[in-house]
Amino acid sequence: MQPSEIDSLETEFVKTGASRITEKEIVKVIDKSGEIQKKFYQRGPLSRFVEDGRLFLAFVRDYWAKKYRRVPYGIIAAIVFTLIYVFNPLDLIPDVLPVIGVVDDATVMGACLLLVEQDLLVYKKWLGEVDKSDGKPDS
Repeated sequence: MQPSEIDSLETEFVKTGASRITEKEIVKVIDKSGEIQKKFYQRGPLSRFVEDGRLFLAFVRDYWAKKYRRVPYGIIAAIVFTLIYVFNPLDLIPDVLPVIGVVDDATVMGACLLLVEQDLLVYKKWLGEVDKSDGKPDS
């Protein structure tokens, strides 16, 4: 398989998973955000995604709190699916297996980043604008 074929399979996996996301899963991510964030730590296997994981969680929180809604639901669903996948220790390859157990998490995370990259950049810009203003987001 060529790298582009692998990327395509990974992104299709995320798209398929995202298509099944409901509000219940969004609430689950919000409720478990502290635990999910622990998966993204500096020295762990997902260390390359520390900033992205935190940004994903902030994105979902701001969406759910109706602070930031300039994003298609499918983007939020892809991020929620990915966070739930990373949080779940018994996904396709259980996380208890050394090294390989988190490789699938990193692969799904990378695929999601490919899918949501543009929306994530717009959100980051919005965050910067909110930080510079009075802290109140514009709608």
